[in-house]
Amino acid sequence: MNTLFLAIVLFLIVLAVFDLVVGVSNDAVNFLNSAIGAKVAHFRTIVLIAAIGVFAGAALSNGMMDVARHGIMTPLYFSFYDVMCVFLAVMVTDVVLLDIFNTLGMPTSTTVSMVFELLGGSFAIALIKIFSGATDVEGIPLTFGDLLNTEKALSVILGIFLSVAIAFVLGILVQWIARMVFTFTYRVNGRTTDSKGEMGSLVGSSLKIGIFGGIAVTSIIWFLLINGLKGSSIMTPEAKDFINQNTWLILGGGVALFSLLMTILSLFKVPVLKFVVLLGTFALAMAFAGNDLVNFVGVPLTGLESYQDYVANGNGEASSYLMTSLMESAHTPTIYLVLAGVVMVLSLVFSKKAQNVVKTSVDLSRQDEGDEMFGSSAAARILVRTTQRSASVVSSFVPKRLSRWVDSRFNSDEALLPDGAAFDHIRAAVNLVLAGLLVAFGTSMKLPLSTTYVTFMVAMGSSLADRAWSRESAVFRITGVISVIGGWFITAGAAFIMCYLVTNILFFGSFVAMALAIGIAIFLLVRSNLKYTSRQKESETDLIFKQLVRTHDKTECWQLLKMHIRYGNIEQLRFVASCFERITDAFFQEEYRPLRHATHEIETARKQMKRQRRREIVGMRRIDPLLAVEKNTWYFLANNAIEQLLYCLKRINDPCREHVGNNFTPVSEEYANLFMEVRKRILDIFQETVQTLNASTIDEEQVKQIRERAQSLQHTISAYRKQVMDSMQQNTLNIESTTLFLNILQESQQILSGLRHLLRGMAKL
Repeated sequence: MNTLFLAIVLFLIVLAVFDLVVGVSNDAVNFLNSAIGAKVAHFRTIVLIAAIGVFAGAALSNGMMDVARHGIMTPLYFSFYDVMCVFLAVMVTDVVLLDIFNTLGMPTSTTVSMVFELLGGSFAIALIKIFSGATDVEGIPLTFGDLLNTEKALSVILGIFLSVAIAFVLGILVQWIARMVFTFTYRVNGRTTDSKGEMGSLVGSSLKIGIFGGIAVTSIIWFLLINGLKGSSIMTPEAKDFINQNTWLILGGGVALFSLLMTILSLFKVPVLKFVVLLGTFALAMAFAGNDLVNFVGVPLTGLESYQDYVANGNGEASSYLMTSLMESAHTPTIYLVLAGVVMVLSLVFSKKAQNVVKTSVDLSRQDEGDEMFGSSAAARILVRTTQRSASVVSSFVPKRLSRWVDSRFNSDEALLPDGAAFDHIRAAVNLVLAGLLVAFGTSMKLPLSTTYVTFMVAMGSSLADRAWSRESAVFRITGVISVIGGWFITAGAAFIMCYLVTNILFFGSFVAMALAIGIAIFLLVRSNLKYTSRQKESETDLIFKQLVRTHDKTECWQLLKMHIRYGNIEQLRFVASCFERITDAFFQEEYRPLRHATHEIETARKQMKRQRRREIVGMRRIDPLLAVEKNTWYFLANNAIEQLLYCLKRINDPCREHVGNNFTPVSEEYANLFMEVRKRILDIFQETVQTLNASTIDEEQVKQIRERAQSLQHTISAYRKQVMDSMQQNTLNIESTTLFLNILQESQQILSGLRHLLRGMAKL
């Protein structure tokens, strides 16, 4: 039996390594976003600084291990078998959740997952013990209050979710104050950020940046170094007493000293803000590792300590030996923390996922318009309308002179961002420093705040304060925020329920259920990795759009926009041709599965088309206004044609799917063979259209010939439809299948009509 438990512990440790790799890859965006979004340094430099912070944070994270030991459960009343069921259920549930949320493309949090999984597993064992009549040493029946650390669990849960509101509000306030002080035209490194090139006072700018940098650096050093070292053996009792007695003197002296130093450096044209952002990246990476390391290794290491205690003192009684040893605070060997830090650093440096992942918070918080990842929702539209009305009422009470002055401080049109940057250094510094302080404060209070939640909500609050959400993008970005927050709450509920169920299965299924759970977890790990690899290819239109939003040359912007429209439409045409062929093949061969798959593929293509259209409308706003007015009509003609083609596919597929799914009478082989000849001609026209659009320049004469051939084929199909309708009156045919066949012919005509409109629009662009 001991060997079986050892196998479980080893599996937990393997999962811990995997969690470290995946966790860092997923959560690296939390501390890399701001530095990358503001383009303060090369990617390698940013990653190197973050790696140092991650290693330092991992080495100092020992105190957080108590959450996994006795932060949720009261191990005094839990046997070794009980805790192993809980720990294995937590790790298996974590893998399953990761796979589900990755498949759905929804955000998740390792902190919330771990806390609610522990709560769900502990609740399952507590319920079993209460129903079985378990008692304490004095024979008093146990209650939930005895078995679960409800007070600590509640404080952890409240800390996680209150941090969302606190981070958002503080992000708004701090960024609003920072922008009022600096505006978008502050002077940095001896150069103005004003697009007009007007130079302000170097002394005044240096003083403001110096004070801002002094406060930021002092805050980072205080919370991350002083508070972090308080829990380590480096700090002697005398040093702790001195710090506690002279807190305000140290803080005031630090602000004064660092403000003076930063002001002098700024006067000598040293990029102080870049230093602050990079130091903030180090701080947040250190806070992330110190706070989130417990999510990855806390449970496995606690399981290892439980096994060692059981082997030494349990006498083989797994179901009766109580884990009293877990009531003590964690004393994790430094070697484990160092090894965990090494794995996290290697994952951060070498993980392709950490380097290539599209960063949601940068997209939702960037200063200018661009590709919106999310669509529109009713809740977001109502919220935007309500906020606009409320803002109008409030502004009516504000003196106009004051309102104009405040507006002048937020004039982002004068900002000059580095090439490819999503926002400026001021916002990046606020994001990093504020998020780092909040997470570090939670760590010092031994509350596992979600780094994902805090950094995301600080970024959203600061972007809102910076007026980055324009009327054109507000609905999409609020929808994104609502989707992300909704995903967090779903994570909490799903983690609790799933871990509760898995724990029950493991408890009653014993080693057979444990072996199956381990097998399922391994299978999902492999599948999740393979799925991620297959999703890494970036389409041509994605690359073109990135260049489009970075360029400031209107002529180059127009050329890139034409390429984006052309390549996007070519992708859609290839899909329409392929899907049309597969749908009709499946219908005539009576295969239901391809028709079911086509339903999802068509819906995905429609969403992709809407995303493409939003991108291209952003591009239209960036070209010369007169040119945009001239090309606007032809662009929408081509775009509407693509939309019509997709709707034709839907109108063909839906009735075909119902017909085949109900096993209705198929279309006669004679009609099917005749249609295949027509379909071949349609697909040939599609192929010629793709070749024409793929050329460096569109040949208008060739476009004219293809349109004429398409029109001729329309007439042919029309005559064929009349022939089928005449046959229905003269011969005994199945009405339902023949009517559906006529519908396919009619939609085929509409497909050719849409193709002709598309060619006309593209030729005029």
